[in-house]
Amino acid sequence: MAKNVPLLDPAQLDSGLAELNAKALEPWTIADGKLHRRYKFPSFSAAFGFMAQVALVCEVMSHHPKWTNVWNVVDIDLLTHRAGGITSLDFEMAAAMEGIAALYLKS
Repeated sequence: MAKNVPLLDPAQLDSGLAELNAKALEPWTIADGKLHRRYKFPSFSAAFGFMAQVALVCEVMSHHPKWTNVWNVVDIDLLTHRAGGITSLDFEMAAAMEGIAALYLKS
């Protein structure tokens, strides 16, 4: 299990969001206290492939998203439950997701 990490303060959240979105294919937002993103893939198999690859990263990081999948759409909410909000782990996970998504959005 990953070590405890501190919550990010508002300035750190703004900075992290700006850095993430500078590299993101579509913007991430903060909604209801969670880092949020919706991916729309070309097919169900692309969406599922993305989720399968992200699941491997989640296991390595011991950090798991709240996500839903309906056909080609994957909605993701990230927060660090043990910290009670958004931490650097959430931004690290989001950045990993962006790299994986880029592979499947080209399908």
